[in-house]
Amino acid sequence: MTKLSVNINKVATLRNSRGGNVPDLLQVAKDLQAFGAQGITVHPRPDQRHIKYADARELPSVVTTEYNIEGNPIPEFVTLVLSIRPTQVTLVPDAEDAITSNAGWDTITHVNFLSEVINKFKAAGIRTSIFVDPDLKMIEGAVATGTDRIELYTEAYAQQFSSNKDKAIAPYREAAQLANTLGLGVNAGHDLSLENIAFFAQEIPDLLEVSIGHALMSESLYLGFETVVKRYLKLLSR
Repeated sequence: MTKLSVNINKVATLRNSRGGNVPDLLQVAKDLQAFGAQGITVHPRPDQRHIKYADARELPSVVTTEYNIEGNPIPEFVTLVLSIRPTQVTLVPDAEDAITSNAGWDTITHVNFLSEVINKFKAAGIRTSIFVDPDLKMIEGAVATGTDRIELYTEAYAQQFSSNKDKAIAPYREAAQLANTLGLGVNAGHDLSLENIAFFAQEIPDLLEVSIGHALMSESLYLGFETVVKRYLKLLSR
């Protein structure tokens, strides 16, 4: 079964909009795991507009499943991750002013930089993943960095799903097959939802993990966390 890691950035955004500690990020993380989530994901940004570095440091006290920290490996981020030692770190090439992640790594151009950062994390016992587009050259390039996994950037799939799901999934299926052949684990994330997750999971070979935040939080406004988490788990089961 593909693991479900829930990105809780939006919970922090709501809390930060009023100050204080409502909603309680740590309690939400505990509840999501109690409802069946198999991981918690955070993506702290330099401006700390949602997840704060302090949140990232406090979450290990309540995360009993897997803890995944995403972000651009600027020096402050690298220091943060090494001090926490989460289960996994996912490297994302997002600009400081990006609203959300919008591209995967050019693993060929940045191979030396990525290799250096990944070596630091792996030496600390942290599983590594690189955010990539479903581009075969970029996946081949990822192997040279020494990463354990890739995370397929799925926005294009989500955008095309309703009009032509077979066309939408084709490059991701091919990318995952190549990654598996090259010995890379495959994760996925970005705009996956209750509407499109089942087909994606069925079509992608050996999909290890999906990270879902915005859609899951939005769906939960109507249905509640427990109901939505259980629906994802059912759709991800094989």
